[in-house]
Amino acid sequence: MDLASLLRSLSIGAIPIVFAITLHEVAHGWVARHFGDRTAEAQGRLSLNPIRHIDLFGTVLLPLALWFGSHGTVMFGYAKPVPYNPYALR
Repeated sequence: MDLASLLRSLSIGAIPIVFAITLHEVAHGWVARHFGDRTAEAQGRLSLNPIRHIDLFGTVLLPLALWFGSHGTVMFGYAKPVPYNPYALR
């Protein structure tokens, strides 16, 4: 696999995954806010900016290690969890 093909496959796979992870984490914050907890909103985590949700290990290093270690057959990762206060929920 040449470098151009590798970069193309990584960009085609990474962009939708980062977008999905971002929406997933923001949805957690929206639901918590709907039920009365404003912790995520106060910390600026209700943003669609993916940089606010990237965890160095879970979003970058782990998926890359799995990609290269398993030749692209297994992919797993995670983002920073959205904070919430269970005592603030209605």
